[in-house]
Amino acid sequence: MNKCVYPGSFDPITCGHLDVITRAAAMFDDLTVAVLVNKNKQSSFTVERRMDFIRRSTAHLNGVSVDYFSGLLADYMEERGANIIIRGLRAISDFEYEYQMAAMNSKLAKNVETIFLMTDIANSFLSSSMVNELASFGGNICGLVPDEIVKDVLSKYGR
Repeated sequence: MNKCVYPGSFDPITCGHLDVITRAAAMFDDLTVAVLVNKNKQSSFTVERRMDFIRRSTAHLNGVSVDYFSGLLADYMEERGANIIIRGLRAISDFEYEYQMAAMNSKLAKNVETIFLMTDIANSFLSSSMVNELASFGGNICGLVPDEIVKDVLSKYGR
């Protein structure tokens, strides 16, 4: 059985992320959404909060679990006994970076494959950074993040 990991910062999870998770969950029985803890990057939400957002947003999906990791993805994949990395692509501009990462992960973990899923075209412009900026200015983020977390994201910015 294939064990898949969809890694990312998910700061916060967006509808684009949820689109990729939903489609990957339909393809694989065991999908872990793994929140990256990057000590070199200032996150808008704690790892616990991001994991809660993902759990609430994916509660309707079978076979999806949520975890976190720091360090190398290849090491995490080995620890989990996982062999497939799911990566979402918004536009062709994402591909070059993601391809380099896939090549590096393949070098570090020979038994790991990376599968790229294009997000729905309606989400092709969307990023967590954009959501945070919009929310900080009081903009409408409905339809950009899952309905389950709209109020939580807005409350961070006093909205």
